[in-house]
Amino acid sequence: MNLVKALGSIGGLTLVSRVLGLVRDSLFARYVGASFASDAFLIAFRLPNLFRALFAEGAFSAAFVPMFSKKVGESGGDTKSALSFAEEALSVLLPILILLTAIMEIAAFPVVWALSGGFNDASPAEFAYAVELSRITFPYLLLISLVSLLGGILNSLNKFWVNAAAPILLNATLIVALLFFHTDDTLLTARNQAIAVTVSGALQLLWLILACRAAGVKLRLRLPRLSPDVKKLLKLIGPAAAGAGAYQINLVISTALAASLLVEGSVSYIYYADRLNQLPLGLIGIGLGTVLLPTIARQLGAGNDGAAMHTQNRGTELALFLTLPATVALVVCGAPIVAALFQHGAFTPEDTRATAQALAAFSVGLPAYILVKVLTPGFYARSDTKTPVRYATLSIAINLVLNLALIVPLKHMGPPLATAIAAWVNVALLYRTLVKRGHFEADPQLRRRVWRLVGAALAMGGVMFFLNDLFTPYTSGAWTIRTGAMMVLVGAGCIVYAAACFATGAFRPSDIKSLVRRKAT
Repeated sequence: MNLVKALGSIGGLTLVSRVLGLVRDSLFARYVGASFASDAFLIAFRLPNLFRALFAEGAFSAAFVPMFSKKVGESGGDTKSALSFAEEALSVLLPILILLTAIMEIAAFPVVWALSGGFNDASPAEFAYAVELSRITFPYLLLISLVSLLGGILNSLNKFWVNAAAPILLNATLIVALLFFHTDDTLLTARNQAIAVTVSGALQLLWLILACRAAGVKLRLRLPRLSPDVKKLLKLIGPAAAGAGAYQINLVISTALAASLLVEGSVSYIYYADRLNQLPLGLIGIGLGTVLLPTIARQLGAGNDGAAMHTQNRGTELALFLTLPATVALVVCGAPIVAALFQHGAFTPEDTRATAQALAAFSVGLPAYILVKVLTPGFYARSDTKTPVRYATLSIAINLVLNLALIVPLKHMGPPLATAIAAWVNVALLYRTLVKRGHFEADPQLRRRVWRLVGAALAMGGVMFFLNDLFTPYTSGAWTIRTGAMMVLVGAGCIVYAAACFATGAFRPSDIKSLVRRKAT
């Protein structure tokens, strides 16, 4: 498998999804703005997203995929025993998901209060509305968890693109709902968005079922049975879920504190900033994590530890090459980017200023969020899910303390900055432990390039800083003008960064060709 080619396949589809996500957010900003209705919907959508990250994508990426991949490898490519294991996992997962969804529906009131702190003393009618939206979105948790199980199977069979395409259906559904079911009543528009979330979950599940059948994967429903493999899976899932979801937990803490302690609209500022921050995170981090985990698991299963370390070195190198310029660009050019995407309709210039500030704070931690995705497969592929969760728990504690310390003086910038610092602590702990165990060592190529990449990114940032004023007048008006301005701004940044990389010796044209061709086997 070619690491860059696989990342390109996932990244391309993720790019489509994230672009649609920006279109969705732009429309949502136009029709709902930064108001109580938007805050209520974002809180309602935050919970199923959290559980998806913790128990669906996080847990199955960390625990299920390595076990399934090893069974495929041990059988010489025959998937019979692996699919039998998947059926056993489904038989236990489905009843748990149904029970969890029922509990969340019943306990929606206290759950929403815990997530929002009561929305800073919202009226009973407003809080009841927020609870209603949460009850509408809760079934998405069950549906997307099943999507993650089926997607994990396809990822283990190297069919990465199918699962990567599923989020496109989410954004497309929400866009359709905004275009055809928006009204002048922002509360009704937000309610329609909540309904669209659950509808999109059903569409994604249907897509994965059809894709699995096309790949010859047909799972039968069985009576629940705790086989030895399922017991091992359940033993790994808990720590894996918490470890993989540290960022999401930190974001929930930030959102809850913002809802309870800051002025109306602060939750929306943090949300819109996080959506932009998630664009490179989704393109690079999620794609790398998806490819690296089964790859390293297969290499270790074959006893090829050297190849596994080489794969992780190249993954780190690729992550930094793509992430550092994105970090600098979001910090330096945050205001024109936010203005071009969101500043129209109900979204005001003041909303743009506040969102850009939150974006800069989030972006400080962007390399850390992605390096966590690169480093944790080194633990998960060795069936160690406990170590990452210990560090994730410490990261969450640090985030909470920093949130409380920073939220008053820095307001909406405090929670994002706390999340970024906590992520860097997590990366430092993961890296130190891998090195100490002899599971990872930065090779000469990686050590040579890191600081040159940093220099190239900073050089790009200096040029982009002086270009900001040229693009600011084009961040308002018709969408074609705004889109064109952003394309030119991004293109200019890419050209400057590429030139700086070659000038500093971070990369040569021959290195790029070699990286694309090199296989991670």
